[in-house]
Amino acid sequence: MVVAIDGPAGAGKSTVARGLAEKLGFRYLDSGAMYRAVALAVLEQGGDPAERAAAADIELGGRVVLDGRDVTEAIRDPKVTEAASRIAANGAVRTAMVAKQRELLSQGDWVAEGRDIGTVVAPDAELKLFLTASPEQRARRRAAELGADWRVVMRDQALRDAQDAERAHSPLRPAPDAIELDTTDRPVEDVVGQVVGLVREARR
Repeated sequence: MVVAIDGPAGAGKSTVARGLAEKLGFRYLDSGAMYRAVALAVLEQGGDPAERAAAADIELGGRVVLDGRDVTEAIRDPKVTEAASRIAANGAVRTAMVAKQRELLSQGDWVAEGRDIGTVVAPDAELKLFLTASPEQRARRRAAELGADWRVVMRDQALRDAQDAERAHSPLRPAPDAIELDTTDRPVEDVVGQVVGLVREARR
């Protein structure tokens, strides 16, 4: 079974997806980490991003491993974050990454999160969710993660939201059959509990 979770930055996708995967005993696919890993490879080695994406050997689990090297911390560097946003808009990069993600999701049970899982990567997922939250709440969550001023994060967030929604390849939008959940002011345990119930319903 595949549970697809999409939504903008700061909506709680990663936290909910990780908690859900743990609760259900599913594997967890963090598509953002995959794009970050490719961005790191491009920053370190140069070359064409699409070729780097196609050639990269990325393993996901408790850690993120790129070509045999643990890059879990390295991919969270602000420069990598910025580069990942740029290359994610590259159609050829997305094509390569979608192929890798589909290959992973073809075997076993997964909770997969990103911005185009339910619309592009796994349109046949048994359960699709689209998480949202107020812009202020999203910015405060991201700022807490980054140790930054939430007002600065909110300005950057508005630009990223516009880029994600307007890009030609795999724009950010809910799948037609996705269930939308607003996570503003909701404890993670509450959201995860609700989604566990939705998974059980989908499996009947």
